[in-house]
Amino acid sequence: MSDIRPSRRNLLKAGGATVALSAMGVAGAGPAAAANPAADPKSTTGEPTFSETPFGQPTASIPDPGVNITAVRGGRTSGYVAQTRSEVLARNGVVATSQSVAAQAGVRVLAEGGNSADAAVATAAMLGLVETGSASIGGDSFALHYSAADRKVHGLYSAGWSPAAWTPEYFSSRGYNAETGMPNDGIDSATVPGAVAGWEQLLHRFGRKGFDTVLQPSVELAEEGFGVTERIRDQWSGAAKKLSRDQDSASAFLVDGKAPGLYDIFRNPDLARAYRAMQRRGADAFYRGEIAEAIVAKSAKLGGAITAADLAEYQAEWVEPLSVDYHGYEMHQLPPTTQGFAVLIMLNVIKQITPVHGYDLAQLGPRSPLFWHLIIEAKKLAYDDLNRYNGDPHLVDIPMDMLLSDEHGIELCRQIDPQQAHPPQVPGAVNSGTVYITTADRWGNMTSFIYSNFSSFGSGVTIPGYGFPLQNRGALFNLDPTSPNSVAPRKRPFHTLIPAFVTNKGRPVLSYGNMGGSEQAQAQALEMVFMINLGMNPQAATDAARFHHDHFNDELELEPELHDLVGAQLAAMGHHLSEPSSDGMGGYQAIHFTPEKPGDWPAATGPGGPVNGLYRAASDHRKDGSAIGW
Repeated sequence: MSDIRPSRRNLLKAGGATVALSAMGVAGAGPAAAANPAADPKSTTGEPTFSETPFGQPTASIPDPGVNITAVRGGRTSGYVAQTRSEVLARNGVVATSQSVAAQAGVRVLAEGGNSADAAVATAAMLGLVETGSASIGGDSFALHYSAADRKVHGLYSAGWSPAAWTPEYFSSRGYNAETGMPNDGIDSATVPGAVAGWEQLLHRFGRKGFDTVLQPSVELAEEGFGVTERIRDQWSGAAKKLSRDQDSASAFLVDGKAPGLYDIFRNPDLARAYRAMQRRGADAFYRGEIAEAIVAKSAKLGGAITAADLAEYQAEWVEPLSVDYHGYEMHQLPPTTQGFAVLIMLNVIKQITPVHGYDLAQLGPRSPLFWHLIIEAKKLAYDDLNRYNGDPHLVDIPMDMLLSDEHGIELCRQIDPQQAHPPQVPGAVNSGTVYITTADRWGNMTSFIYSNFSSFGSGVTIPGYGFPLQNRGALFNLDPTSPNSVAPRKRPFHTLIPAFVTNKGRPVLSYGNMGGSEQAQAQALEMVFMINLGMNPQAATDAARFHHDHFNDELELEPELHDLVGAQLAAMGHHLSEPSSDGMGGYQAIHFTPEKPGDWPAATGPGGPVNGLYRAASDHRKDGSAIGW
């Protein structure tokens, strides 16, 4: 997330005098009205006053015109009146993600005969261009893919491992220890990128296309250029200082030492070069070819530890998803080192609230402080287990059967005090930038896909000539040797990235996910409550206000209207509230499948025909994205 927040008071020059355009003023009104809303609005000159930012066009003095808009929001005339947009209904194919341009790339591949796996990779590649701050081929990727052919959800785990030289002694020699923690950026925060290996595995096993086809839309746009949105400009600006510390990063991503401006056109021909190499040679270009050589050379130049063997010997893995039952629906998550099992524990606790405490969440409803208190306390208990046990299952033992049992859910639920908040017992907090994608095709395949650089622009270290930064997932290792997440050679760190998938008696129901570091697991569980307990559609479930609980400092952030509704009561129960904000809420995308006939498994209705049902897709208004289908 950006460290820069748009100011609510922008200075304007009018008639030689400087006046403040307050959030209480009227967008586009004259200076006197802006400075004093109660003033007589009649013109003193006989001439109307015009905005300095017509059509929302930024200026040097007002780089973000949107903060000055004071008009109230319009409403809907049907359904949930606070819903920001309708669900997108489709039968031939649909893509939902945080950037409309990226969604269009996925839809283009679907229209050319690709399936959901192909569309997911095409969309991911485009996001690596238009949202490089959040994700790139220098990051990691994960997927849950529902295959209509074998009627099964498959897990793809593409977390890059640490260099073979990474030991506690390696970091001790560089001044890092259990108290200082791992470096947050720079070459010693960069693990081997896993994303490209995962892309190739997904295409090879389930796709109909290759890199030559799915990367082409991104190659074209990297050279033609894309427009910079408000949200991405803010994130980019917040990372400018980090980027300026690396000559190759500054050259690739800064313009005259600064982030591109709002609505500027940005080009990345070096990334097009990287994608073309992958079109020719596949993942070999990245792990054993010219891109690998550039990564190793850059690491060596900075005194880092990444070697040719670290790259060449890395492999993505197919894994068996974890799952629990939530009121007749199976929630699927990837196993550790992802935080996915926290969602499952949290849901196991929530479903015991009625039998253990006698409260019905549906009857309480989301306007009740007790509704939120019970869910937040369930979150704390689940995240305690997450921080207590999560580590690389190749190297540590995790008692997953116990953690996901109903008995453990009951035991944890009994620890909830319905009247009083209790602090976390095993602190930990992780926030980051991420992109999430979900896709579906006419054959009934559905893909839940997520990838990330972790922090904005990852390590801040860019590979020269190829236009992408290396991730900084190594920052999530622990230097405490007693931690299951302690650093070690060829180990995978704690991972926030969690695609989600929901089935009912094995049949696909919902492919969805959230962005936003530690927000992901708590938001996914809340959205299940919204949709299953409260009956919200997938779009309403993201438009409704949500919370973010920081497990490190025990602070609770509520979105503004929710804060106004229940904040005082939650504070009286012992919750430590921060200022109301939407900053920590991440983003969400979802696709729901409804069969035309109850009980049908998804399948094409015939050669060239649509799926035998309906996809209903949703996209979070907190991001730039959309759901697109036909």
